[in-house]
Amino acid sequence: MKRTAGFVIVGLMIVLGLLSLVWTPYDPLQANPSVRLQGSTLQHLMGTDELGRDVLSRVMSGARLTMAVVLGAVSISALVGIPLGIWAGMRGRAGRVVMGASDLLLAFPALLLAIVFTAVFGASIWIVVLAIGIAGIPGFVRVARVGTLQVLSQDYILAARMARVPGPVIAWRHVVPNIAHLVITQATVAAALAILAEAGLSFLGLGAPAPYASWGRMLQASQPYLATAWHLALWPGLAIVLAVLALNVIGGSRDRR
Repeated sequence: MKRTAGFVIVGLMIVLGLLSLVWTPYDPLQANPSVRLQGSTLQHLMGTDELGRDVLSRVMSGARLTMAVVLGAVSISALVGIPLGIWAGMRGRAGRVVMGASDLLLAFPALLLAIVFTAVFGASIWIVVLAIGIAGIPGFVRVARVGTLQVLSQDYILAARMARVPGPVIAWRHVVPNIAHLVITQATVAAALAILAEAGLSFLGLGAPAPYASWGRMLQASQPYLATAWHLALWPGLAIVLAVLALNVIGGSRDRR
């Protein structure tokens, strides 16, 4: 039941993000001061912000941006981390170098990487994707290495080695399929962390530049109006919480299986 609810919530977020590519109730960037700071109405279901922009339209646009960040960051982490983890598991002592580098990378969280990259290249959403993606590599390295070591202990791997099957073939035919469930679980966890990291970076002004909608930037902009227009923080905050909880429920249910 929980897993189904998680899939429904994630699916709804994806639908809203994709729908925002072709339609939103209002232009998420168009200001209309005559209706600023309104609560929920039939015209504006989630109300309007301090500039009179429709909050629902901006939440939908923020879902699209969040999807792009999650897809990009998790792809970077997985495409780099999984091969390195498998190689580290199959190479024994040589793999310790990879694990040492992975442990070193853990000392550089996404926030620190984003600050450094922003100072060098300037603020951009792609800088956020790169920073979160690099910060997520150690997680995939560790999961892939542990899974690889478990697979390599099986008798059929010993038989394959006795038959002089090349290492890359063993990795592709035997290791990758048998660690897929671990990688998928890690991907859901990484996606949840990417959402939190993107929201946090945008809240600090290191994410999507204004006036583009981002859940974290919407939370940041709502601070002066919490006492009079609390809905400005409610909807983007609720979107972040639901998305992260749904991904964690999906990942947790797969891990128990």
